[in-house]
Amino acid sequence: MMYLATDLDGTFLGGSQADRVQLYRMIKNHDDIKLIYITGRGLESVRPLVSDPLLPKPDYIVCDVGATVVYGDTLKPVQPIQSEIAAIWPGAQVIEDRVKAMKHLVRQPVPQERRCSFFCEHDPINDELQKIADELNCDLLYSARYYLDFLPKGVNKGTTLQKLIELLGVAEDDVLIAGDTMNDLAMFKTPYKGVAVGKSETKLVNRVKSLPGTYLAKA
Repeated sequence: MMYLATDLDGTFLGGSQADRVQLYRMIKNHDDIKLIYITGRGLESVRPLVSDPLLPKPDYIVCDVGATVVYGDTLKPVQPIQSEIAAIWPGAQVIEDRVKAMKHLVRQPVPQERRCSFFCEHDPINDELQKIADELNCDLLYSARYYLDFLPKGVNKGTTLQKLIELLGVAEDDVLIAGDTMNDLAMFKTPYKGVAVGKSETKLVNRVKSLPGTYLAKA
């Protein structure tokens, strides 16, 4: 059995139409391939993809940059992982109140849970912002030169994926991850083999190119 844990935008949904169709058909035609969507999107924006007949059905979905994890068929939370994440989340309103004077941070209007996300034109992480995050027991994640996420401390795509794989009792060698931006870096730091797809964020490529078991794809 093989588990493919893949980012969506720019990765599983990226590339040419012909390549996507070939990949999707291969997954659909092989029952021994299990699929995990692992994305920065919130669950509400992933729901239409689950209903798309052209896409293979995911067995599990990790959303909100690791803060949400659900079963692909029922969309019900995977426990106890989800409860453990929720227990350390301070709440989006608390974070918004603490950074409201920072006009360069623009709140993202997309649905999200257990994370608080902003648009920003330049890397906004400085001592002041880091202090706020530390006081709220949160981590900061800046990616794609445009997105800033407050996440529960220690929660990211990599840690949540590892907890899921351990819960399922899957061997490390049976997992392949794929991604393209800095919010995927935590996945590449896991023991699993990985693919940084073509046109990946330069910062990500520079961080993963020397990691063992990581392949830099050209497409």
